Amino acid sequence: MNNPFRAYVVRDRPPDRPTMNFLKRIPIDRFLLMLIATVILAALLPAHGAAVPVVDAAVSIAVALLFFLYGAKLAPKAVVEGLLHWRLQALVMASTFILFPLLGLAAVFLFGHWLGAGMSLGLLFLCVLPSTVQSSIAFTSVARGNVPAALCSASVSNLVGMVATPALVTLLLSAKGSGFSMQALYDIALHLLLPFLLGQLARPLIGGFIQRHKMLTSVVDRGSILMVVYAAFSEGMVSGIWHQVDATSLAVVVLVDTVILALVLAITTLSARWLGFNKADEIVIVFCGSKKSLATGIPMANILFPGQPLGLLVLPLMLFHQIQLFACAFLAQRYARRDEMHVPDGVPAE
Repeated sequence: MNNPFRAYVVRDRPPDRPTMNFLKRIPIDRFLLMLIATVILAALLPAHGAAVPVVDAAVSIAVALLFFLYGAKLAPKAVVEGLLHWRLQALVMASTFILFPLLGLAAVFLFGHWLGAGMSLGLLFLCVLPSTVQSSIAFTSVARGNVPAALCSASVSNLVGMVATPALVTLLLSAKGSGFSMQALYDIALHLLLPFLLGQLARPLIGGFIQRHKMLTSVVDRGSILMVVYAAFSEGMVSGIWHQVDATSLAVVVLVDTVILALVLAITTLSARWLGFNKADEIVIVFCGSKKSLATGIPMANILFPGQPLGLLVLPLMLFHQIQLFACAFLAQRYARRDEMHVPDGVPAE
């Protein structure tokens, strides 16, 4: 039956409704626009001086809150099942510590002449780092993937990276020093695992509330990513690394970073499908297996490369960090839109 008030409603729309409809048709995701706005903000108003510890503290609080919420949201059984999902974990580890280093060696062989010694070293260093934690889990959540498996995979990647990254640096780069940092292990336990465990303990009290207010976790997901982007880009602006490299080398680094990421995303996606993983696990493999951690990388660079110019060395990592965030934000939204009403396979029910 026709609505007798339809003509009236259409005729009396607010004057800005056509503009709103037009904006909805623009093929750019709102979260990508937020990322771009965050980068612009960091370029115009980077955190420096007394603002740096404030921003760092805000990022730490956001990440801790994210893990606390995940701890309160996830059933302990789901976490155990994620750890026992050895095929998935093995594929992510292979991508992080085997596929990436091989691609890095190939890239330096092909483009080392244009990159120079400093950035070639930085590119190889990028390729031996562990995966990110917070953004891997956040993007997996946005894409409606297997969050418990992502949590376990990203955390294990960083723990393994405390040993694997220095070993690969020694093997591929002949760096001096042990490179093993108990402080890094302590930081992971303090800032990531402890909030998660506290969330698990608080789950009987607040788990139901969080399940009923899923928007809370969504806001923290996206908010933590935006804060990491701002902090990382601010650091690059303040340190002035953009003035230490010419336009040609910068373009080559961006190109190589983009190609490496595209190859890893393609290989992990095809491997997950060829090996018969469901969609939720495929999302974990793609996002956890394609990331490199800026938060872990910069402290490790200070330990593994004392006395070397860290600005140029970490430039490939900083650029890769930005590229992976934009690319994975786009992919996460595409995964999420594949079926708005579908609960992905592999996510344990509460």
